Amino acid sequence: MFPDEVAFSYRFLSHKFQPGINIILNYFNNLENIPNNVYNCRIKCFRFYNDYPSMEKNSDFLDAVDLKILRLLQEDATLTNKQLAARLDLTVTPVFERVKKLNREGFIRKYVAMLDRRKNGFELLVFCEVSIKEHNKQYLKKFEKEVKDLPEVMECHHVTGAFDYLLKIVVSSMDKYQHFIKEKLAGIDHIGRVESHFVMSEIKNSTALPI
Repeated sequence: MFPDEVAFSYRFLSHKFQPGINIILNYFNNLENIPNNVYNCRIKCFRFYNDYPSMEKNSDFLDAVDLKILRLLQEDATLTNKQLAARLDLTVTPVFERVKKLNREGFIRKYVAMLDRRKNGFELLVFCEVSIKEHNKQYLKKFEKEVKDLPEVMECHHVTGAFDYLLKIVVSSMDKYQHFIKEKLAGIDHIGRVESHFVMSEIKNSTALPI
């Protein structure tokens, strides 16, 4: 089943193919002549990978180490693989492979710098509720397309309730917000009603998912 050509490191293999490491151990346990030290057995790693591709590519499987990596990167995306490895008490290679997998499978969307809103001059934070006159598919799609082009809109959510959309908007002043409403938002066709809620203080503002 396993050719004895290439030596492998048990530590590396256990991190890279953690879901399937028991398959190797069970195999050796069933041999008539069990090697004295299973860690030094010679195995073609690429043959093992080809025989069991789901171990590396299973996008549904996130173990405790993967989750810890995600938590660490949520707090500080500038951490290098070496720094992550030190905090996880692992070597750099398996950490590099795990981070690459998390990026490839879409668990990490992108890396960004979080800017301070007030220090960058955006004093006013507003949640704006918007309703569309008619729930026509064409009108909804047109609104969604045009609102994406408004840089003041940080977030736009299609919601249930009395309004159709909830917008999160940042501007530098009340005058700027008035200009935004009159010259930009009101310029989108078929808007029925707009209601603004001005934030007096931010109690919690986090981008970290509770994983």
